[in-house]
This record gives sequence, structure tokens and C-alpha cells, in this order.
Amino acid sequence: MVLIYGLFINLQNFGIDQSYVQRYATARNEAEARRSVWLGALLYVPISALFLFIGTGLFAYYTARPELLPMTVDGVAKPDAVFPHFINMGLPVGVTGIVIAAIVAAAQSTLASSINCSATLTLCDLYRRYFRPQASERESMMVLRVATLGFGVAGTLVAVAMLRVRSALDAWWELASIFSGGMLGLFLLGMISRRAKNPAAVTGVTVGVLVILWMSLSPRLSDDWGAWRSPFHNFMVIVIGTLTILLVGLLVSRRNKPPVQAGP
Repeated sequence: MVLIYGLFINLQNFGIDQSYVQRYATARNEAEARRSVWLGALLYVPISALFLFIGTGLFAYYTARPELLPMTVDGVAKPDAVFPHFINMGLPVGVTGIVIAAIVAAAQSTLASSINCSATLTLCDLYRRYFRPQASERESMMVLRVATLGFGVAGTLVAVAMLRVRSALDAWWELASIFSGGMLGLFLLGMISRRAKNPAAVTGVTVGVLVILWMSLSPRLSDDWGAWRSPFHNFMVIVIGTLTILLVGLLVSRRNKPPVQAGP
């Protein structure tokens, strides 16, 4: 299940994630963009293996010495608190400072990139397209600043809300599945089928979003509605949602046959 989820979430990352797309756009030609994709994909494997090894090492360390685990009020260690606790208590003073500085630098880079991408999309794909196509440079800069502030506040609120989550990574994976499934399905539909037009795209996205909502919300139903609960794990939301949009869009596009041109 994790392998299938990883395939779809990385299709989303490398295909439609704006933080990746902006890197392709800075390449001088298509060959450099292609090399960037392959380099990122190949480096992803050892870097992910290193992160997983850190988690495995921490599990072994605190299994052997459980008295060193950080404890909460209820006496249970929160998974997200284990690594910061080890950085603070288990590493030498100098190494601790270097690790914290690296984490802060990486967080600042990712945050700035994400906020800039979101603000740019707000300006180009929403404001200039639907509201003010002839917006001046000064007006555009104002929209960018307001959007940047808005996304920054929203991100801060989400981060504060994550403090109550037992595992931020699991929560992020679930949210990424919910919000990415529709975009990835629509992207793949446009790539695979040249006959898919607006009716096919709208129908596919509508059905796919309904499936995503059902898979995301149905586990919270009461026992009286237990028969309507989704039997799938939350990580499968992006998989089934993407495939639903793609397959429904393909079926609708095949029913819409191109008009027969009249003879001379």
C-alpha cells in the first residue's frame, strides 16, 4: 500500500507540484529539465533511506533505553517528540546546534518556496484570469503581498493545529492524498487522452471529488452508518481518486465522438 501510495504521490510531486515545476522552468532547455527530474528521482531513494534509517535507529535506541523517552502527561511518548528530544538530549552541544540550524534553514527554504508559488498562482491563475486581466505592475505586487500574507497566516494556523496531532507526517500524507488526487487525475487525463475535452474533464473531476470526499469523511460516520464507511486506508485516497477521475474522463471522452467532416 505504501509503495502504491508513493508512486502516486511522487507522480503528483514531479508532475504538478509548483515547487518542482518552477525548477523545470529555470532550466535553460528541455535536456537540462529532464536531467533535473532524473537527478531528483535518483537522489530521492538514498535520502529517503537515510531518513528511514534514522527512524529505525531511534526506535532501536529507545527500545533498549526506554527510560530516556520523553514522557507526556498521560505517560505515553508522542512519536513526533522523539527526534527533537534526541537532538536536544542525546547529541553533543556543537552537533545539536548544527542540526537545528540545518532544520531551520530547510524549513525557511521550503516555506518561502511554497508561499511564493501559492501567491504567484493566485495572481496568474485567478486574479489576472478572472478579475483583472490588465492589472498594472503595482496592483499585481499588491495582490502578491496580500496573498503571501494570507498564505503565511494560514500555514501558521495549520502548524499550530498540528501540535495536537499525534503524528504530523501521517496527517500530512492524508491531507496530501485528499487535496492532490483531483489535480493529478486531471493532469493525467490531459496527458493520456487528446480527445478529452471540458465535458470529460468536468465529469471526471466531479465524480472523483465525490469519491475523495466519501473516502475522507465516511470513516467519521457513526456506527448507525457503518455500512457506508470506506473500507480503504486513508493513504489510498489519492490512488483511487486519481484513477476515478482518469477512468471516468476517458469513458466520457470516448462517448463524445469527433464530428464527421462532410465530403467535397
